[in-house]
Amino acid sequence: MEQRKWEDLNMDCLANVFEKVGMESFLLDVPFVCKSWYKATRSPLCWRTFVIPKEPDTIMSRLSNEYRLKKLDETELVKFVVSRSNRCIVSLVLSNNCSEEAITYVAQGCPALKYLELRNDSRANYLKSWSYSRTCSSALMSLVCKWHDLEVIKFGGIGFIEKTLAQISLHCKNFVGLTIFLACITKAEALAIVTLLPGIKHLELRNAIIAPENLVMILRGCKKLVHFDVRDGVRFRVDNEILKLAAHIPTFKYEGSRLGTI
Repeated sequence: MEQRKWEDLNMDCLANVFEKVGMESFLLDVPFVCKSWYKATRSPLCWRTFVIPKEPDTIMSRLSNEYRLKKLDETELVKFVVSRSNRCIVSLVLSNNCSEEAITYVAQGCPALKYLELRNDSRANYLKSWSYSRTCSSALMSLVCKWHDLEVIKFGGIGFIEKTLAQISLHCKNFVGLTIFLACITKAEALAIVTLLPGIKHLELRNAIIAPENLVMILRGCKKLVHFDVRDGVRFRVDNEILKLAAHIPTFKYEGSRLGTI
């Protein structure tokens, strides 16, 4: 029986394989295996999902050498990936400390984006880089209107939450999932979630500072939730009243919530 060859695989299959090898191998190893694989890496199917590594120094160095580019920083890495994607990326994970320039480039180059995560790599680094995170949140607020197909967004909770949710409500009609890490959910933010995102299905507020009355407001107002995560929250404790209000939610995670200070 004749053996099948890797290069003869259906493009959907190849795309699924390449998606699992990681960004570094996809950009710097796979294209040089054979001509058919190089051709496959140019297919839009292979550019749907990208995760910028937590420690991108190695890939930036290899890209600079392989493509004879100037020394890259993280912003230039994002721009390189987005430019080569030919506007095909639908899922993208960046650092929460990425620059305003990088987010602006993503807004221009990824119009079909459905999933965007500004990753919280660590609590300590996140708090240490407060000014960068605030700049990132400000850029996100002004640019989220570019992603009309956006369904899920994950970002840090330093400022601009209400305004960002208002833009999502106006421009992202298929939106179903919100994660805000290390947020301070005041009455205004809780009201924004309830009124601006009535169709929200997945909500994660891990490590949030949130008063019991604001948690109750969300539970009463978000009737379509199927997943709600408030683990390790501060200033509230889940009691029987809250559990009763959350009974309609298939997955309600609250372990580690506590009274007291952050």
